Amino acid sequence: MEIKINRIIIIVALLAFLQSPLLAQGIKGVVRSNDGAALPFASVFISPLKTGTTANSEGYFELKLPAGTYTIRVQNIGYKAEEAQVEVKDDWVTKEFTLSAQGYILDEVQVGKGRKEDFAYTIIRKAIAKKKFHLLQCNSYEMKVYIKGTGELTKAPFFLKNKLKKEGVNLNEAYTTESVSRIKFTQPNKIDEKVIAIRTKGTNNSSVSPAMFINQSFYMDKIAGLISPLSRSAFAWYKFTYEGSFSEGKYEINKIRVTPRSRGDNVFEGTIYIIEDEWAIHSLDLRTSIMGFPVSLRQNYGEVAPKVWMPVTHRYQFSGNVLGFKGHYNYLASCRDYKVELNKDLLIKAEIVDEKIDPAPEEIAALKQSKGAAPVKVIPGSGKLSRKQFNKMMDEYEKKALKEQKHPEVIADRNFNTDSSATKRDSSFWSEIRSIPLTPKEQKGYRRDDSLAKIESARLSGKDSLKVIKKRRFNPADIITGGAYNISAGTSISINPTFTQVYYNTVEGFNINLSGRLRHQYDSLRRQIEFSPAIRYGFSSGDIYAKARLVKTIRNGDKRLSFSLEGGNFVEQFNPEAPIHPIINTFSSLFYRRNYMKIYEKAYGKGALEYSPSAFLKFSGGLEWARRRELFNQSDYSFFFRGSREYSSNRPANIEIADTGFPNHEAFIFEAAVSYRPIKSYRMYNGSRIALTNRSPEFLLNYTKGIKGPGGSDVDFDKIELGMNHGLRVGAAGKLEFELSGGGFLNSKSTYFMDYIHFDGNRTMLSSLKPAGSFRLLDYYTYSTGEKYFSAHTHYQFRKLLLTRIPEVRYTGIKENVFFNYLKTSNSPHYYEAGYSLDNVFRIFRIEAAVSFLDQRFHETGIRVGIATVFRTSGGD
Repeated sequence: MEIKINRIIIIVALLAFLQSPLLAQGIKGVVRSNDGAALPFASVFISPLKTGTTANSEGYFELKLPAGTYTIRVQNIGYKAEEAQVEVKDDWVTKEFTLSAQGYILDEVQVGKGRKEDFAYTIIRKAIAKKKFHLLQCNSYEMKVYIKGTGELTKAPFFLKNKLKKEGVNLNEAYTTESVSRIKFTQPNKIDEKVIAIRTKGTNNSSVSPAMFINQSFYMDKIAGLISPLSRSAFAWYKFTYEGSFSEGKYEINKIRVTPRSRGDNVFEGTIYIIEDEWAIHSLDLRTSIMGFPVSLRQNYGEVAPKVWMPVTHRYQFSGNVLGFKGHYNYLASCRDYKVELNKDLLIKAEIVDEKIDPAPEEIAALKQSKGAAPVKVIPGSGKLSRKQFNKMMDEYEKKALKEQKHPEVIADRNFNTDSSATKRDSSFWSEIRSIPLTPKEQKGYRRDDSLAKIESARLSGKDSLKVIKKRRFNPADIITGGAYNISAGTSISINPTFTQVYYNTVEGFNINLSGRLRHQYDSLRRQIEFSPAIRYGFSSGDIYAKARLVKTIRNGDKRLSFSLEGGNFVEQFNPEAPIHPIINTFSSLFYRRNYMKIYEKAYGKGALEYSPSAFLKFSGGLEWARRRELFNQSDYSFFFRGSREYSSNRPANIEIADTGFPNHEAFIFEAAVSYRPIKSYRMYNGSRIALTNRSPEFLLNYTKGIKGPGGSDVDFDKIELGMNHGLRVGAAGKLEFELSGGGFLNSKSTYFMDYIHFDGNRTMLSSLKPAGSFRLLDYYTYSTGEKYFSAHTHYQFRKLLLTRIPEVRYTGIKENVFFNYLKTSNSPHYYEAGYSLDNVFRIFRIEAAVSFLDQRFHETGIRVGIATVFRTSGGD
């Protein structure tokens, strides 16, 4: 009997232990306004514990706490904060808060000889003067961040609704993601984040993540690329209006209306609240747009340490309508459990004086520090300072701190890792750790996602022990439609869709291409071997071509070494950069009877080496032997213009040589190139350095030598080219890009037309993917040269110019650009192009209008359509 009783006691104790998370305790309730309406997203904060939470969209909140007595502070922008003392025992305490609308006291200030100025300007001037102080106030801080994102797709094209439904995406249903992370920030710009738990399913979209706002500060000049209202250039971008003040405990809070001088992307509009004397942010309620999509954000700040105010709750709303899709995504973030290490050098009580209102204090001599002495406070512990003096002191302090960095070239350092069990947390864990209650709609969405997750888990049960994608079996139809196959964890084969590689040209007629790739990665993915074969058949010419390329790549940090062998018998454009895509040439030939692409046959073998000791320096070189044969038109087919327009010869037209035809010949060619970026900067991610190459101009040197003799080579020339390109951000949204190049032949004893220097021309309606670096109206080969040349390309994107002066146009995300291109060779006239373009039209397209001149004489105009520049990829910033 005693044994049986003991077993019962053990079982009861075990059940009690297992269920203890369910017996949570703390404070929960609802926040309402005076009229009884729920106040969504109110901030609930316990200052001594440096912890808090956010009410959900229905005003409900939960805050789990150990037993004790707490002073709870509830605030919502536009309402009076309320405090209440609550005692927590062994169960939930329910509390309802009713907030009344905030009243404001108005004031004004005199400046100079009776001239009035809005009081907001002196407040903002002082806040700007102290913003760097707030950025450097803490050596480090830690916090636990709970983020909940809920999205809804409210509209979709009718022809995609069924497909979306099959994928588990329904209209007007909530798709929710949740995560809990521990984040630590260390000066000057290091962030360590560990994801403790994550729950995601459905329409999660990392491109609209609030992390870009949570991990940055409105004390910075730019936050997520947008001009902060506390930027040092804020007065050039914003107007400020004082809307009164109110008392909150021992602090006086000023309400400032922020109005952009020009509405649109890259600026904010709304309200910012500034704490008197501390000149710190109390809260903010702002709106902006990113690529024309509206974004609203709210932040409530709490005193997480004496005189240290940091965000404790965030709310972000993203919405948009593009290509028939419409939806919105809401994020709530709660920051709690702050641990702050103060900067002891900045424990000061300095009063900032606005010299535009009050007489400036006497100049304060800069404090110096002898070598080897203990650190000296740059800023005095008390007294009055003008804004100019305070700014100067803080700038000197920051420069001194940056000089002491071990790696000053590192702009940012981020470490991100996920707990191994982060995605395996069960519902009881989430009930315990979730700091913002789920709404009924979110709960319904989770029940749907849980059932879908079971189906998906069963479908993916075929994964191997390394959890690679489930292997796909070969299907003969994949030769037409394309396919990818995982042979092992590091080996894959892909077949390019053949139906997208059916082209037409006047030499081969219709031609079909079959290509693919075999890739093997090993040694922790630092080494890779890739084999890429291709076969081509022309139906009119009856010729079969084949080539293959083998590349081995070795990576070690940002060092990179690659070897390549390539060879076969194939067709190639006279310009090896292939300025016209075969699909474009197919369309131009069949529909307009314009055969712009000119090709020749090349049987060749080539070996090359490329070495990058860093991302900022690259050497490359190669040797090629080739037998080159001229090709001629063998097809006269087109859909239209058969009786009114003739196809041009396959021999390109050029002003330097009347006949670009050539006999069969051999060529042995050596190539070498150097690329260098002098300004080195990096960001760190999980201990790896990622080069920010876009911060530096690139200088290029290319040398090509045609060697007569070896293998019967008939060429003999020396060609050299120099180049420079760069992109610069200007203001809030402007961008200037330019590309300069020049060079020529030092020796041209024996050359053929494919050895000439060619330019990136265009004669079709479609524009290049390189807005800065290509010509819009230039013929592909007319000005190709065997002598000297100089070319220049510039492209400037405005925040507002003509149409974008209209706010409604800017809100669509449209950008206006102007461009100018120039070319001069030894034998060509001065060629100029100037143009105007609208970018991001319907979020996708770029429409350009260009005009060209020859020696200042009008030549022609043209319209071009391209892909929006937002879709370009770049390494680095």
